[in-house]
Amino acid sequence: MVGFDVGAVPFNPDGWGPPDSSASLLPNHPSNVPFAPFSRSDKLGRIADWTRNYNNPARNPANPRNPADSVFDFTGDESFGGHNADEDSSFRLVDGKPPPRPKFGPKWRFQQQRNQLPQRRDEEVEARKREAEKERARRDRLYNLNHRSGGGGQRREAAVFKSSVDIQPEWNMLDQIPFSTFTKLSFSVPEPEDLLLCGGLEFYDRIYDRVTPKNARPLERFKNRNFFKVTTTDDPVIRRLANEDKATVFATDSILSTLMCAPRSVYSWDIVIQRVGNKLFFDKRDGSQLDLLSVHETSQEPLPEAKDDINSAYSLSVEAAYINQNFSQQVLIRDGNKVSFEEPNPFANEGEEVASVAYRYRRWKLDDDMYLVARCEVQSVVEVNNQRSFLTLNALNEFDSKYSGVDWRQKLETQRGAVLATELKNNANKLAKWTAQALLASADMMKLGYVSRVHPRDHFNHVILAVVGYKPRDFAAQINLNTSNMWGIVKSIVDLCMKLNEGKYVLVKDPSKPQVRIYEVPADAFENDYVEEPLPEEEQVQPPAEDAEGGEANGATNDVEEKEVTAET
Repeated sequence: MVGFDVGAVPFNPDGWGPPDSSASLLPNHPSNVPFAPFSRSDKLGRIADWTRNYNNPARNPANPRNPADSVFDFTGDESFGGHNADEDSSFRLVDGKPPPRPKFGPKWRFQQQRNQLPQRRDEEVEARKREAEKERARRDRLYNLNHRSGGGGQRREAAVFKSSVDIQPEWNMLDQIPFSTFTKLSFSVPEPEDLLLCGGLEFYDRIYDRVTPKNARPLERFKNRNFFKVTTTDDPVIRRLANEDKATVFATDSILSTLMCAPRSVYSWDIVIQRVGNKLFFDKRDGSQLDLLSVHETSQEPLPEAKDDINSAYSLSVEAAYINQNFSQQVLIRDGNKVSFEEPNPFANEGEEVASVAYRYRRWKLDDDMYLVARCEVQSVVEVNNQRSFLTLNALNEFDSKYSGVDWRQKLETQRGAVLATELKNNANKLAKWTAQALLASADMMKLGYVSRVHPRDHFNHVILAVVGYKPRDFAAQINLNTSNMWGIVKSIVDLCMKLNEGKYVLVKDPSKPQVRIYEVPADAFENDYVEEPLPEEEQVQPPAEDAEGGEANGATNDVEEKEVTAET
């Protein structure tokens, strides 16, 4: 049996590993075997790697060594050689100990699942990223859809809505007033005096104060009751008061509230101003937007641009106007018992059924020789402690909770404050105008109804979900509506117009900028025989008729010649 000679093993007293002269002491040591000295702190690499193929010496011309020795050559290997500067960046410490197990099982199991399935967590992150991208793309599509006609103005409405009246080339612009100047104005007026009360009021039905989303009431339609939206100069009572020199300035509560809340407005509107002698009349045009109710005017969520869409700004304005009219009549006790005043309704014919409304012709003192008379409206009356209190009745309407983000049917009972806060954000101008009208009429209470569609795609049928009452002064303080600032705006506009010559003017809210402009217009502007048509025929207010019967009763909401509006919904 052939023995195996281990040979002499040299001893190195100077360090770790064989001594430098080990080649002479080991005759059986293979030649040309590279060796790199190392210490105990060095990381060990591979001894030999026969998996690398160096059959073709031309592949590595920079290596002049014998290819047979390449299995021992790790000079180009990053994992070997203590002189490589980048070796620490590729080194990873592996801890083989299992993680300590916590005392509580569910949390430990959750952590174990996360450690065992890291790819699942990555998939969830990627899924959230994809959902965020989809949501961003959806918003971009809506934004581009509503801004394709404009040049990217400061406000979304600038690209969607045009001016409420077509500015003619022969009109002469006299002044331009930014809203920033309105917010600094302040003027105090004494308590007004009542000159005349006309019309008749029905009593409010308190059962509607207990309406909740669970026992909602369907909204009824009052096709036989007539609603009047008569402008200032067509009012026979105001004409009579003007002939008696009762005041210098004449207007209606709708026009005054539009001026008072102008800084909150976004949509375009216009008011016709006539200077006749030393008197000033504030009028609205036939078919004016002032007779409609804006919806989501101050919201950041864009509405559909197509006019025939049931959720477009125009369609919602018409729908809101009819909801408001029908709501104001449904919450009354319709038993024939009315509170009558000095004179009957000045716009109704003999035997005509009219809506419950009272007109208070009130006079404010603006200056030593300047008085303002306005026609103010209240819709109902209630007796409290044998004293009669006037009420104003208005309705907020919900068309689709996706736009507002708040579902009234779920939130009205538990989070009514959140619903009102959302409405104050999306309809700040409309609520401020209602509050201003209640203050002008000195109403003791303003009732706000929450009316919603039966289905988001059905704009004909609605239900009353709740009715809430507020004191006008308290509500004005809640929405930051300053009475002194309101009258300061009116006083500044009146002073500006009193300096103008006799003639006809129009005050127009710019559709894209927070400012108003005053134009001098011809005397026959906005008349029936005037060549300029302010609004096309298809933009005149049409009731949302379901069939031919519903659509034939009323072609325009506000006809100056007939001076009446018939509810169709």
